[in-house]
Amino acid sequence: MSQNAGPIVRTPCGAVRGVRDVHGELYRAIPYATSPAGSARFAPPAPHPGWRGVRDATSHGATAPQPVRDFGPLDMRPYFGPGWVRGADYSTVDVRTPGSDSAGRPVLVFVHGGGFVTGSSQAALYDGHAFARAGIVYVTVNYRLGISGFLDVHGAPRNRGLLDVLAALRWVQDTIGAFGGDPTNVTVAGQSAGATLVGALLAIPEATGLFHRAIMQSGSGTGAFTPEQAERVTRAAATALGVDTTVDGFAAIPDEQFVAVLPKLAGLDLRTASATDPLVGLSPFGLVLDEQPADTLANGPAADIALLIGTNTEEGNLYLVPQGNFESSQQADVLAAAGQAHRHPEDAVEALRAQHPQATPGELRSALIGDALFGAGSARMAQAHSLMSNRGTHVYSFGFRSTALHGRLGAAHTVELPFVFDIADSEWLHGPAGLLGPAPAPDSLARQMHKAWLAMVRHGSPGWAAYDNTPATVQHFG
Repeated sequence: MSQNAGPIVRTPCGAVRGVRDVHGELYRAIPYATSPAGSARFAPPAPHPGWRGVRDATSHGATAPQPVRDFGPLDMRPYFGPGWVRGADYSTVDVRTPGSDSAGRPVLVFVHGGGFVTGSSQAALYDGHAFARAGIVYVTVNYRLGISGFLDVHGAPRNRGLLDVLAALRWVQDTIGAFGGDPTNVTVAGQSAGATLVGALLAIPEATGLFHRAIMQSGSGTGAFTPEQAERVTRAAATALGVDTTVDGFAAIPDEQFVAVLPKLAGLDLRTASATDPLVGLSPFGLVLDEQPADTLANGPAADIALLIGTNTEEGNLYLVPQGNFESSQQADVLAAAGQAHRHPEDAVEALRAQHPQATPGELRSALIGDALFGAGSARMAQAHSLMSNRGTHVYSFGFRSTALHGRLGAAHTVELPFVFDIADSEWLHGPAGLLGPAPAPDSLARQMHKAWLAMVRHGSPGWAAYDNTPATVQHFG
């Protein structure tokens, strides 16, 4: 197909040309804001001024500056995408639609994960063709990461990556009708860091009216750093880069140095007299808030938003098994993991061991990490939302065990994604290094989960009873 044969959509900023395939139409790297380059890396996102002529949207664009993340024998490229693709214009969205017409279809906006330092809309797991096949207009968002997106720089707005997601949602309101979507029927979804960002959207007034349903997959409603914790990271970054802790100091540093300095910020002790480390030492970057979203839902649109939220049963395995630290874990490692997340780590370990008396140290360590990162914060968010929302809270638990890494990976973090996107039979997810392992994935589970997500996007309910703080109202997959 020649480039000129592709479909053209006229948006408020200008015309874009995409490609047509068996699933509909696809438009890549459409700007929702101006380039976050130079000092603009530390400014709020600004509306794009538009362009003349027809913009080529047939191929991938740039991604946010980011480091390479290595999970050893486990191939996580389908999750992280291609890494850092150089280019200034990465404040973009990809749109997949059944057709750029006036049908007014439901819209799903997906916010990628990656620990606030990696990831992009280009990850193979987020292709979204199954949603378009089912009549959904599907949008994926790139946002600022790492120092540019989440370092609490003096004189700059906080949580610039979150501000980017807000700007993308405003773009959806203004533009998605041209792609066949209904701006009054928007679901925002995210996984991992993306889900935590979705939780923050539920609790801030600026998000009111920008979406109508929300999905949080393995995120947290209590995952934000306090300003005191963020200040430690800022001072450490400034010292490592040899600059002041101000916008002027950081603005002069190129992105290459921002990425290169990240390993020097690993292992910071961010525990304070008032807060434990919400990311248990895995990342010094994340939301910075005075209060946790689960405690401030009344400030945002949450009361009028239906929520689907859940976690995987062995989230922590992803951070131990590929690195060879699961089987080698000892009691000291279990206590260290508990110390990152609990004021009284010995008591936390004893309580967990009482619940699982036959658990190995690796299993206990994984459970502590998974609960600290995702489980406890999701539970608090689900409970808080169920008490104040008039649209319903729906909770799930995912327990299908991947056979990757000799069957040890299990129901780890990210394993639910191929089932939600109905691509679990893809060859690149299987084999010795594949996320799902060598064994075939059950087609019925992918159909079941994808059907539930479709129902949530279309109607605001995935098909089971609303959560009432009892186990009976938690839907179990796998």
